[in-house]
Amino acid sequence: MSFDKQVVFQKYQQAEGDTGSAPVQIALLTERINYLNDHFRAHKKDHHGRQGLLAMVSRRRRLLSYFKRKDLAGYRKLIEDLGLRH
Repeated sequence: MSFDKQVVFQKYQQAEGDTGSAPVQIALLTERINYLNDHFRAHKKDHHGRQGLLAMVSRRRRLLSYFKRKDLAGYRKLIEDLGLRH
């Protein structure tokens, strides 16, 4: 992987040791999705990996919907930080 999970944890955790809250999970999925997008530019025929990418995008979409219902202000800040929904 080309990103450091610990940096993502430190930036998006809501409490010390938080590795499973919705913002942390969304940020991790976003980093993995961005990494895989670069991978697919180089490996256009990796269809099996693309299926995993679509699953990650769906999971992130569900988590974003949940987070939007629970904390609208936090949701808006998170999508701005991650550069989603241009």
